[in-house]
Amino acid sequence: MSKPRHPRGETAPKAIILPVGPRFVNRKLAFAPCLRPPLEYAPGVIDDVPLDELLQEVWDGRRINAAEAVRLYHLPLEDLGALADRRRQLLKAPAYAGRGNDIVTYIVDRNVNYTNVCNVYCKFCAFYRVEGDDDAYVVTHEEMDRKIEETLAQGGTQILMQGGHHPKLTLQWYLDLLSHIKAKFPQVNIHGFSPSEFIHFREVFQLPLEEIISQFVRAGLGSIPGGGGEILVDRVRQRISPLKARSDDWLEVMAVAHRLGLNSSATMMFGHVETLEDRIEHLGRVRAQQDETKGFTAFISWTFQAEHTKLRAPTVGAHEYLRTQALSRIFLDNVPNIQSSWVTQGPEIGQIALKYGANDLGSIMIEENVVSQAGATFRMTVPDMHRLISDLGYEPRQRDNWYQLVN
Repeated sequence: MSKPRHPRGETAPKAIILPVGPRFVNRKLAFAPCLRPPLEYAPGVIDDVPLDELLQEVWDGRRINAAEAVRLYHLPLEDLGALADRRRQLLKAPAYAGRGNDIVTYIVDRNVNYTNVCNVYCKFCAFYRVEGDDDAYVVTHEEMDRKIEETLAQGGTQILMQGGHHPKLTLQWYLDLLSHIKAKFPQVNIHGFSPSEFIHFREVFQLPLEEIISQFVRAGLGSIPGGGGEILVDRVRQRISPLKARSDDWLEVMAVAHRLGLNSSATMMFGHVETLEDRIEHLGRVRAQQDETKGFTAFISWTFQAEHTKLRAPTVGAHEYLRTQALSRIFLDNVPNIQSSWVTQGPEIGQIALKYGANDLGSIMIEENVVSQAGATFRMTVPDMHRLISDLGYEPRQRDNWYQLVN
């Protein structure tokens, strides 16, 4: 029987040697030819690096390209995870006075959805309502005060405030809400309004993004969440959210916010109609934006949750989540933090993700409405966070939005 061959024609290796130090050691990993998918390459990218050399370069911290990302994606999961954990260690070593590899962080905040009225009707969303629905709502100042007071009582430092694209709320309504929160709770960071919301504001208020964001900042906005990223490939966005902001719009909001001094997170919601190449293109666009404006504090990925949604797509599980997160940590070499997504995967997989490139366990999520509407109903407390982090040998520490330790 002839030996299996790669698409370029060379004989396939019988094993992969995983680097675990300055050079390779004798730990050979089975790589069954029958399980090896064909290597795929991004247009215009030529990858002639032997696999063992690529692994060593990843281990040493070298930036990878799209074609190399595809190759790494097809490694055995435990080996991809080891490379991601190594990249985490390289990146976090200087943090917290040199203790970055001893500490895993989390934040105490509340996800406040100020309205569920939305006119973009995303197929993957089970949360939105239209005006006139019996359970449509817009939060009042009194309700917001109660939510923030409960958050502070649990040691919270932030509210994550996002909502639907309400067609009738005015600019002054948003400015009044921000000003009210900041005046009454000056110690609370308002991490609010995803890029797709700002694109909606631009269309409704007929003002430039820079003017809108500047007014929001003067009223009290402290940072911007990365929601609405989904997959930053317009072909995919057209299928799952045809009325929502396009990829360039999402990135433009982030670029403007970063230039104005706001930090933000970046996200990816995957496991629906996108391809592996789409995920890597998404990562590439985030990395390129970060090279330019340097405002992303963290990257968070999660899997599509299908229950009660209109998007009929086969969902993916923990294996695919861990694989994608690990690849994200390796690819996004300029984003300082990776959050584990326990909200969609559950606490146990969230814990395991800390060995697949994540250095942060995210929020305890005092309140969460969007993902839970689609079927994910996991909950977490601060003691839960401490246990999950400590069980892996790390020190749990609460942080703020900027990854500064608060206790």
